Amino acid sequence: MTGSSRTGRGRAHIGGRGAGAASAVAVLALVAVTAGCKAEPAGSAPATPSAPPASSSPTEDAKPGTDQTESATPSTSAKPSSTPKATPKATPSADPQAKVLMATGSQGKQVRELQARLRQIGHFDRSPTGYYGSVTVSAVQSFQGKRGLSRTGKTDTVTWQKLLGMTHAPTAAELNPPTTRPAAKPDKRCLTGRVICISKNSRSLSWMIDGKVVSSMDVRFGSQYTPTREGTFSVYWKSRHHVSSIYHTAMPYAMFFSGGQAVHYSSDFAARGYNGASHGCVNVRDEGKIASLFAQVRNGDKVVIYK
Repeated sequence: MTGSSRTGRGRAHIGGRGAGAASAVAVLALVAVTAGCKAEPAGSAPATPSAPPASSSPTEDAKPGTDQTESATPSTSAKPSSTPKATPKATPSADPQAKVLMATGSQGKQVRELQARLRQIGHFDRSPTGYYGSVTVSAVQSFQGKRGLSRTGKTDTVTWQKLLGMTHAPTAAELNPPTTRPAAKPDKRCLTGRVICISKNSRSLSWMIDGKVVSSMDVRFGSQYTPTREGTFSVYWKSRHHVSSIYHTAMPYAMFFSGGQAVHYSSDFAARGYNGASHGCVNVRDEGKIASLFAQVRNGDKVVIYK
């Protein structure tokens, strides 16, 4: 107010022309100050707002999207249009958010059913084992990929429901086939008494009583550096939860027949199949079958291993 009165006196002394010029300068100054408050964000919008959204969007995700839309120019408005496209792509990641029913390391009847159902439609190329290993992960990924689901390799509720709708309830033979391969003709030493009869050529084990096959299962042997011994032996020790003192690996349902060599369940065999080998033991990959065999075999029962 004081400055205005002084300016007023100056205009009175200088005259109408000078007063008009001074008044114009004052108005321009006022307009410049007022415009500066609004023009600073607007004028610097191409530089200032575009820089903060670029730096804040990686950390804030969707929040800067609103700012980018408000400070929109044709170039920035194109970026938000790409953001909605990214959101639909992210929605398939909703399947992993569904409840996971089975994943690596899972085992049991539901895993066996999963494998049997996958086998029905050509995604699992072996007999069900009841163990969720790398082969099962690959089979689930294959199924998910062909059905437009996220290839997580985990069986969640979405994947499971989709599989149930495309397959039928597995039969007893589909859930528990005798072996992946036909069992070999038993060696003559297997035809009498209680015998674990093991053929290296057919890679099968047959549990036999008085010449009759009670059950059969796939087996894996030692490598050329740690071969499984051949001959006639007898079970001298059973250990349900055995752990190797040399290799510190689990050997569930171990039935020892020659030194440190035993017939036992192998999760590695269940997961990798014949891509691996044992350290001389006879590996079984079907936990249900080896558990049943372990319950029936007694110390002193014969073990015959032949080619």
